[in-house]
Amino acid sequence: MLGYVATRSVYALAVVFGVSIAVFFLIRIGGDPSALFLAPEASLEEIVRFRHQMGFDRPILLQYVDFLSRAVRGDFGLSLRYDQPAMQLVLERMPATLALSAAALGISLLISVPLAILAASYRGSLIDRIGLLISLVGQSFPTFWLAIMLILIFSERLHWLPPSGGGSWQNLIMPALALAAYSTAIITRLLRSSMIEVLQSDYIRTARGKGVSNAGIVLKHALRNAAIPTLTVVGLQVGALLGGAVITEEIFAYPGIGRLAIQAIDNRDFTVVQAFVFLTAVLIVGINLTVDLCYGLLDPRLRKR
Repeated sequence: MLGYVATRSVYALAVVFGVSIAVFFLIRIGGDPSALFLAPEASLEEIVRFRHQMGFDRPILLQYVDFLSRAVRGDFGLSLRYDQPAMQLVLERMPATLALSAAALGISLLISVPLAILAASYRGSLIDRIGLLISLVGQSFPTFWLAIMLILIFSERLHWLPPSGGGSWQNLIMPALALAAYSTAIITRLLRSSMIEVLQSDYIRTARGKGVSNAGIVLKHALRNAAIPTLTVVGLQVGALLGGAVITEEIFAYPGIGRLAIQAIDNRDFTVVQAFVFLTAVLIVGINLTVDLCYGLLDPRLRKR
């Protein structure tokens, strides 16, 4: 088990290193940001001085080595727009995004898991048809369109919820619902299919022959085995939720790291974008590593292997 953990940790570090390379070089394709931070009438000497101060006049490989040496210490430099530490700006917005992602994941699991269990247990019934309909609808509606419809219905027409902003649980409801729709559909479909396959297994028929109740079969035997592939998708959906929060936060003017990232991209604020992507990559890789380790808890055979 320790060898498995060590191997997965090395892979995780390699992924984070690859992400750091990608974001550093890709963000610079847009060009030199000097023109955005200097007046149009700035002289050539002022432009040269600014580029030298920010290190933009150095070879790109030397800039990356310097970035990586400081990044491993948590220093991503100063924001070009706010003149504050870039990582500090990202960390200040991170709790809001984590709260939004956690609320969306909670809504998704609260809906999808019971619905998938009932749909698989009563295959072909009305509840099964409802589950399939929810899966189809959830995957068909784009998140940005659903977010706009929620604002029009619950804010503009019914006046139940605030259309934008953050700071209270009312501001969290509509962004979380918009963000949870796609994940709910994916998890419902996968868990339903896995449950149906497991319920047709020989050991399930044996358990029925021994007189085990239907609830015991579903919750104790079938769900545990069907949860293994579902757990993989849940881990991937956490990353999708963090990524989807970028658009959702912008639509609802929600004060999270997604909105900060969009503003930083518009401003070519290299340091903030790098800090955002790096921290997001670490979170997603950490979550996927945790999911991998959870496999052994669900299936002892994997732990022994």
